[in-house]
Amino acid sequence: MSSALLSDLQNRTRHPLFSANGFRDLAQAVLPQTADQEGGVSGQDQAPIKDLAWHEGEVLQLKDAAVLIGVVDRGEDATILLTQRTNHLPSHAGQIAFPGGKVDEGDSSVISTALRETDEETGISEEFIEPFGQLRPYISSTGYRIFPVLSVVRPGFTPRPNPGEVSDIFEVPLHFLMDPANHLQKSAEWRGKMRGYFAMPYEQYYIWGVTAGILRNLYETVYRL
Repeated sequence: MSSALLSDLQNRTRHPLFSANGFRDLAQAVLPQTADQEGGVSGQDQAPIKDLAWHEGEVLQLKDAAVLIGVVDRGEDATILLTQRTNHLPSHAGQIAFPGGKVDEGDSSVISTALRETDEETGISEEFIEPFGQLRPYISSTGYRIFPVLSVVRPGFTPRPNPGEVSDIFEVPLHFLMDPANHLQKSAEWRGKMRGYFAMPYEQYYIWGVTAGILRNLYETVYRL
């Protein structure tokens, strides 16, 4: 990221750019200012963004899901909370994902979906999580309309992976994920068609597909002027 861009971003917050508070300041400066019933900023009425792998006409009906983009307050160098799915799951086995899942009928909002799923998958309860906004919905090539819920996560939690869904819970520095130099654009054949996707390898973790696409959208929304 260029020094000029970093300087422009710094003018939008009085906190370090890649701290949790700096991230929240930058995000709130660009998010729609329409509060929902739980005090967050609603992204449900925003135009969705489609995954690079999307092909028109393949999916006739979308299913709603929500994920938590949890920025953990680690001082000047905040992190983003991610999980690795277990290898025995019927879909997306072993892949890196945000905590989250399908919207249930009993959920009062996509925020409550993200909080419930985070608790179920990671053992991190909502007492540690402060949601403050939503990105544009993200349309996946597998037929989901995903609502990314932005939040700050307070340290002090003890992660407990749900053995039926999650094999690992880990954190990646926010500054790494928001650096476009780490955003690789690739393509591969799937279901008989060539499809594009983003990848962001970090240490032993290969972050790609929908998760990397949402992170790219987060960068373009918050850290790219």
